[in-house]
Amino acid sequence: MGFRDLVLFCVVTGISVRWIGTAAAAGPSAITIWVAAWLVFYLPLLASVLELSTRYADSDGGIYHWSQRALGDWAGFMTGWTYWTCNLPFYPSILVFAAGAAAYLLSDDPATLAANSAYVLGFSVAAMWIATGVNVRGLHIGKWLHNLGALGNWLPVLILGVLAGVAWMRHGSATTWTPASFVPRANLKEMIFWTSLVFALAGLEASAFLRSEVKDFRRVFPKALLLGGALCVSGYVLGTIAILFLLPAQQVSSLGGIMEAVVAATQRVGWTGLVPLMAALLVFANVGAVGAWLTASARLPFLAGIDRYLPERFGRIHPRWGTPHVAFYWQAVLATAFLLLSQAGATVAGTYRILISMSLISYFMPYLFTFAAALRVQGLPAPADVIRPPGGRVTAIVLATTGLIVTLAAMVLAVVPDPAETNKPLAIAKVVGSMVLLVGIGQAVYLRGTRRRRGAKA
Repeated sequence: MGFRDLVLFCVVTGISVRWIGTAAAAGPSAITIWVAAWLVFYLPLLASVLELSTRYADSDGGIYHWSQRALGDWAGFMTGWTYWTCNLPFYPSILVFAAGAAAYLLSDDPATLAANSAYVLGFSVAAMWIATGVNVRGLHIGKWLHNLGALGNWLPVLILGVLAGVAWMRHGSATTWTPASFVPRANLKEMIFWTSLVFALAGLEASAFLRSEVKDFRRVFPKALLLGGALCVSGYVLGTIAILFLLPAQQVSSLGGIMEAVVAATQRVGWTGLVPLMAALLVFANVGAVGAWLTASARLPFLAGIDRYLPERFGRIHPRWGTPHVAFYWQAVLATAFLLLSQAGATVAGTYRILISMSLISYFMPYLFTFAAALRVQGLPAPADVIRPPGGRVTAIVLATTGLIVTLAAMVLAVVPDPAETNKPLAIAKVVGSMVLLVGIGQAVYLRGTRRRRGAKA
């Protein structure tokens, strides 16, 4: 992989156009929240990743090894475990969205097809295993799926921008832009929504797992992270503005907002041929994102297998393709199980919201350790080549502390069910119960692995 591939990997793991519809449904205040999320979460995470990746430049383990080296073995394992397990509900949430986009390619009545649980389940399972198969063959093939996913995320933003400009010149803006409309409402529903946008800005740390796959990683990584991050944040903001020029917020849904905006815009402008193109791009974007996250997170059970926390087979490399194939297959099996579980007693829209909540809680847990690791290393001497934010140690402490607090708040808010959820107790039970189970299993695996390691040393 070269610089271009790494930038595109940062983009495909750092932006997902599905969040643009979620943001636009809140109106112009979403722009303010994007900026705030960038300040209080994205910048602290960027500073922490840059410092930890340059402090521990001899490791391919990313946040797993950063926490292990800074905080100890238990913290390292739980960081890796929660980061890996968080993707189990995360993959299905992406694929449920992709199924909705694919419905525009497969049916004359996409809304009905996208609400069909059997179709969504079949599409999601098939896409999951296709992405797994591509990645098992190796990064030299898998990177093209990731690159396609990155383009599938950014090209729709450009298309929306063009449609918004044409529609605005011909018909004016569908949204009334006033200073008051940019002020977020301070209520529980709005605060829950904030956590979704914070979640959308996570992911820039994933590229650190590819250190050994990238030419001259130490030199290109900071540049790729900065450029990829700029593309992600600007894509979210510009995409949200474009949708609001095309549709009023009350006509945008969080699940299918971007496609609804495209359909409405193409009808107004007369470019209806863009609908299948946009749908295809969104399918590529989300399947490519699953492939990229598979590539990053599969390294974690592989490393845990090498460290003897997990059975030895997780540390095996495919004899022909040189990939951690056992870890890939187990992720696909467990993600499929989450798809089946999440469909129980819920509509497709309800399933999507539950999967997002599951992802939010577990996905933020590794960041607690990451920010704690960034704080811990501030008491250690910094080599000359360590990248720190302007202001050095003081700024690094302020940013890491801010990130830690925001992460804790987001996790608490993620437990609260969406007001549209019809069975709130069941939704809470699924979210909290699944996360308690995953953490409990992780603790058991750690204790068993610790005994295994002690036995091997003896």
